[in-house]
Amino acid sequence: MFQTLDHFLKSWEFESDATQKLLNSLTDESLKQEITLQNWTLGRIAWHTVAAIRIITSNTDLTFHAPVEDYPVPTSAQYIADSYHQASYAFVQALKTQWTDNTLQERINFIGQQLPNGSLLMFLIQHQNHHRGQMTVLMRQAGLIVPGIYGPAKEEWTKFGLEPPQV
Repeated sequence: MFQTLDHFLKSWEFESDATQKLLNSLTDESLKQEITLQNWTLGRIAWHTVAAIRIITSNTDLTFHAPVEDYPVPTSAQYIADSYHQASYAFVQALKTQWTDNTLQERINFIGQQLPNGSLLMFLIQHQNHHRGQMTVLMRQAGLIVPGIYGPAKEEWTKFGLEPPQV
């Protein structure tokens, strides 16, 4: 659980930048990548990640403009990436102007449980990271280069003067 807005905002800055890097790497064609017909496509997961910012925070008193529906999925990778950037920016501005550290202690109803806002913010980051992991697998299957997030990606090892790990 986050105790201060500053701590959350610093964490969100890193995590949202990482998500933005992934979304910026998508192509229109890659949005169709799927594991099976019964699972979400890369585009569906990417768009859900955009809309989830507002969906997850919808039971709070935060007011900001961002997509609230994660279906249908846009067919433009650029539109998805731009929408994430706008939603994240609007979310951060809302937090900075509408909440204080004390607001993080206030409880809301979230998926049938009473949860402090500070825990909701942690859930939002973890939810985003969960879907980011799914996206990286589908990106590889689609033939895209995956940017490093918590360390160098396979293609980035040589930039650091390191030998890529053995496959």
